[in-house]
Amino acid sequence: MDVRFLNPFISAAYNVLLEEAGVTAKRGEVKVDEFYYTSEEITVLIGVTGSVRGLVLYGLSQGTAIRLVSTILGKKIPYFDSLVESGIAELGNEIAGGATSELEANGYPCRISPPTVLLGKGVIISTVNIKGVTVPLETEFGPIQIVIALREESSER
Repeated sequence: MDVRFLNPFISAAYNVLLEEAGVTAKRGEVKVDEFYYTSEEITVLIGVTGSVRGLVLYGLSQGTAIRLVSTILGKKIPYFDSLVESGIAELGNEIAGGATSELEANGYPCRISPPTVLLGKGVIISTVNIKGVTVPLETEFGPIQIVIALREESSER
């Protein structure tokens, strides 16, 4: 994976988490995989099309999701519900939107799909011939896994 496609998603995640939830994130060890096995309870999936194509996934526990959305909304949410699901989907959307804006500014015009939320551990998501880079982020609310599986689409450039 080209670091030109990786860094915008990492920096966008740092920025969105800080702006929306007032939380800083620390990056863990980056890992490259052929496919992504959902190790978390919630996964937000966002497709990317254009001169850069593939998927971006955000995985986190229900507890992390509840704490993040509670902080963003400024009220305690006692359990995972549709409001938390929607809030986490929007958080993933904001990160992907910020990252693709940076990609576009660097000469890689692309678009993102609306977020899809997968609930439950153990789903295998294949990125079909695109290696995914897993970037673990540690926050005070719990870990967040970002998987970035993108490639340059040469016919669009």
